[in-house]
Amino acid sequence: MLARLFGRKGGAQAAAVATATPVARRADALLRRLEWTVLRRLDGLLQGDFRTLMRGSGLDLADLREYQHHDDVRHIDWNVTARLETPHVRVFTEDREMAAWFLLDLSPSVDFGSGEQRKSQVLLDFTAVLARLIGRHGNRVGAVLYGSRGQPVVDAVLPARGGRVQVLRLMQMVLQPPARPEGASKNGVTQLSDLLQAAVHTVRQRATVFVVSDFISEPGWEKPLGELARRHDVVAVRLLDPLELDLPDLGLIPIRDAETGQQLLVDTHDAGFRQRFARIAAQREAQLRESLGRAGVDTLELSTDDDLAEAVMRFIELRKRRQRIGRDGLAGRPVPTQMPARTRQSLGTRHQGASA
Repeated sequence: MLARLFGRKGGAQAAAVATATPVARRADALLRRLEWTVLRRLDGLLQGDFRTLMRGSGLDLADLREYQHHDDVRHIDWNVTARLETPHVRVFTEDREMAAWFLLDLSPSVDFGSGEQRKSQVLLDFTAVLARLIGRHGNRVGAVLYGSRGQPVVDAVLPARGGRVQVLRLMQMVLQPPARPEGASKNGVTQLSDLLQAAVHTVRQRATVFVVSDFISEPGWEKPLGELARRHDVVAVRLLDPLELDLPDLGLIPIRDAETGQQLLVDTHDAGFRQRFARIAAQREAQLRESLGRAGVDTLELSTDDDLAEAVMRFIELRKRRQRIGRDGLAGRPVPTQMPARTRQSLGTRHQGASA
């Protein structure tokens, strides 16, 4: 009956889904929804130009240009540099096949959202869409999971492979993380440096690496991120929620630290408190962007109220702009893809009914 409805191949797929675990069926249903609602839109907007998401380092020399800050020094052409008395680097054609790695921060602070969805859902949707978009063009996809058991440790590695089944396997790992050891505490402070250092040792061949995190972590992650960026094309995908930047007036409310479990009673009706909160949040934003810029990575900011397809297209356009800057030989730092100005201007008005 299934073969009659879906054909031989479709019948086998439908039968597999019918006998799968609840988590597998949930992953398959979510991926199908994303394929219809997000990937179809991206296909129309990209018009086949998916390669902007990934930059290769093939063996065919395509061009020479002046050295820019954060360029790989291994690509410097010393003969041309000596002749022109200005550092120049070789630009190679893109590899036909590359691997994309997703470094996923699943620590407790990511499981937060003041609106319809949490940062963890944004992480899952983004990872599924990008993995499917990249993987179906012959590229391999792998992942390193951190904090998925509620502990600040790297607890799963998915070797890079291709195909839709690999995307489903990755989604299932996010949806159903490994069981926490008996007696282990759920709370712990995030050490993002552990995830990045694990990736340095895991991802050996040059790849495009997406670091998906809210970057709420103990200090010390900047150095391993820079080391990773010197060997790979690294994109920092920063997850955030508007409530983390600006508190609405909700009166007296309890606030709980998701990672340490500490609770604090705050009066959001106090205008002075809200202003101090916003000022500290703005300072952290500036410091975070400066750290990402120093590491030499492109940055995509994804808010819980962002449209995923629009955010990805915004990122791709800025990647194209950076590539044009590189071809023109102009010095420039990695281009960050920030939230639209309209979103930041409306943070204080769109979440008056949000709860902490």
